[in-house]
Amino acid sequence: QVQLVESGGGLVQAGGSLRLSCAASGRRLSSYVMGWFRQAAGKEREFVAAINRSDLRTGYADPVKGRFTISRDNAKNTVYLQMNSLKPEDTAVYYCAAESTRWGPSVFMPTEYDYWGQGTQVTVSF
Repeated sequence: QVQLVESGGGLVQAGGSLRLSCAASGRRLSSYVMGWFRQAAGKEREFVAAINRSDLRTGYADPVKGRFTISRDNAKNTVYLQMNSLKPEDTAVYYCAAESTRWGPSVFMPTEYDYWGQGTQVTVSF
């Protein structure tokens, strides 16, 4: 079992930045592909970014490419999402998740992830 706890959300003006953290306990994060997802009010959960275990390959959703950066520190058992140039449409609850299968097209699918955090709210004002 892996327990994931997100932090770093909050209220920011458009154009600003936030850095989300996802701290894990229970098992080493180095065993998992890690992803960030988000869910806006009234919408389905959507993929944001993912990072592989050891070769640190990354993948991003088109709306966040060039603005968001996912990274991981396996020694600290933590994954990060640096969010720059935030837009009001980035407003959502952000979740981190852990997947135990291999890196591939499935990393974009929330159904492939085994463990989820409780989420952290990000609100971007005009």
